[in-house]
Amino acid sequence: MDSLPKAGNSSVVETENVAYKKSLWKEIYKNRTLYLFISPFYILFLIFGLFPIVFSLYLSFHKWSGLGDMEFVGLDQFKFLLSDDVFWQSVGNTFLIWFISTLPMLFFALVIAFLLNAPFTRFRGFYRTTFFITNVTSIVAVTIIFKSLFGNQYGLLNYILTSIGMDPIEWLNSAFWIKVVIASMVVWRWTGYNAIIYLAGLQSIPNDLYEAARIDGASLFQQFFHITIPLLRPIILFTVMMTTIGSMQLFTEPQVLLGNSGGPGGAGLTITLYMYKQGFIESQFGYASVVSWALFVIIAIFSLFNWLVVQKVGNK
Repeated sequence: MDSLPKAGNSSVVETENVAYKKSLWKEIYKNRTLYLFISPFYILFLIFGLFPIVFSLYLSFHKWSGLGDMEFVGLDQFKFLLSDDVFWQSVGNTFLIWFISTLPMLFFALVIAFLLNAPFTRFRGFYRTTFFITNVTSIVAVTIIFKSLFGNQYGLLNYILTSIGMDPIEWLNSAFWIKVVIASMVVWRWTGYNAIIYLAGLQSIPNDLYEAARIDGASLFQQFFHITIPLLRPIILFTVMMTTIGSMQLFTEPQVLLGNSGGPGGAGLTITLYMYKQGFIESQFGYASVVSWALFVIIAIFSLFNWLVVQKVGNK
């Protein structure tokens, strides 16, 4: 007796599903012109976005040189990654460059945005454009300029050091100074971009807070640390996350500056440069896919860690 209502209910549900699908396809056909106009985005996304992601995951389980048949190796390449000293060196280099560049970059960006937003600053529109130009400048051109600045023998900085009686520094031969040079390029390029983002956040803070602070005798230093930074916590979190993701994907700067090897001893070898080297120099496309997925996991974990740290600091 109980089975009859259940069977009836299932048939009703099935009928409703069929009717819904028919109405859905009818609506899609009715608006086919609109779907045709937006279809290029989805087609391009499927070809150049979704397909490479799925294929790289499939490729990570195979050994392939780019020609011939693929050889299924299962998790062997993932296991090798865990014991690959060069990969872990690239991870260490990437994190150190991130640490050297991120802290001064975001601090300078916040200070610049605070000054650009200050009422006593003149020609603010000119300065905003000037600081943002660094972000749209060709990375290759910037790297070539920095290579001439930090040249071991004929660099401008070494010329200045020797002219004041100091010893020249082999910027591009030292494991530490190589990271400093790469970090300086990152700071130069992205400080203005983050300053514009901070400026947009500052303009959303009511001026009444600053006026009340000035009436109470607060200095610019006190206004900066007790009003600006606490109210910009969501914006700071966003810039930290985006800077982390960008720093983990550093490629052009070390590649143009030091070549595919990452400089002497691989001191400037980043994760992305190592992935490029494995795929397009050594033709190990399967292992390069494994490195790319390892990079994805590292970015996800480190971004979550940054979010938790910023949230904890902001709640204090």
